[in-house]
Amino acid sequence: MSDNELLLEVEDLHVEFRTSDGVANVLNGVGYSVHAGETLAVLGESGSGKSVTAQTVMGILDTPPGVITGGAVRWRGEDLLTASDERRREVRGSEIAMIFQDALSALNPVFTVGFQIEEQLRVRLGMSKKDARKRAIELLDTVRIPAAERRIKDYPHQFSGGMRQRAMIAMSLALDPDLLIADEPTTALDVTVQAQIMDLLAEIQAERKMGLVLITHDLGVVAEVADRIAVMYAGRIVEQADVVELFRAPAHPYTAALMDSLPRLDLKGQTLETIKGLPPSLLDIPPGCAFHPRCKRAEARCSEEVPPPLGIGFGRTSACHFAEEVVNSRA
Repeated sequence: MSDNELLLEVEDLHVEFRTSDGVANVLNGVGYSVHAGETLAVLGESGSGKSVTAQTVMGILDTPPGVITGGAVRWRGEDLLTASDERRREVRGSEIAMIFQDALSALNPVFTVGFQIEEQLRVRLGMSKKDARKRAIELLDTVRIPAAERRIKDYPHQFSGGMRQRAMIAMSLALDPDLLIADEPTTALDVTVQAQIMDLLAEIQAERKMGLVLITHDLGVVAEVADRIAVMYAGRIVEQADVVELFRAPAHPYTAALMDSLPRLDLKGQTLETIKGLPPSLLDIPPGCAFHPRCKRAEARCSEEVPPPLGIGFGRTSACHFAEEVVNSRA
């Protein structure tokens, strides 16, 4: 794998969920790309479409109710949405792997952690039981699980939350993928363990030159590890930028509102800013810009016209009619 190779390109992806309550437009033209050795953070409130995008990339979207209605998911130039099921299985795990949000639910409670790592090594790589066990122990060592040779015989419930997450990382690395999707890998972990998990992912990524898609709602985590950020709202990417540029001067009112809601040392004792209202129902997304009912800058055109992603600098876009004004007011 060459440095800076384009690995994944998601283009104009549309997904809807057909439910008894109606059609929910979950993804509405999502697009982003990831290169080798790069960390892309996908940021947004719960329900914005972050995990559904990842599931679509991995080919594990629940169908029904999910239906892909348009777009492309290109892996090294090959559109996985038109590839055969056999080809998707080849890519899944060995080329693109995923760490799921809840390690306790993702791990099978009736099998040992060791068996669950070894199984894919035997099935996918044809390893013997002995070699698979040896490799599984090495993987647990890699993710810094103490006494790996003994712990490999334990069941998921015998691991702490942080250790279960490490075991999930070991499973995702077993087939040496080139891209890793981490779906909120630090959810429900205390701050110290969160930092350890993120440091571990950064170290492994640097060593293997993997691409990393980090799905999160934690701006603190993003600031520490990301190279680029894609901000999602109501199934759309509303802003993409280099991490330094985005934190310096966000170009979309939603991103700016997220930044304003962060606690700051220089505002000690003051009330935190909040984003008024709630994210829209995906069964009934407002016309125009989906954020306009909550936006301080909204004008009449915002409720009528869907703003396209506007280029406002090298590799930077914002889906806001007033993107340049927002940047200038924050710079």
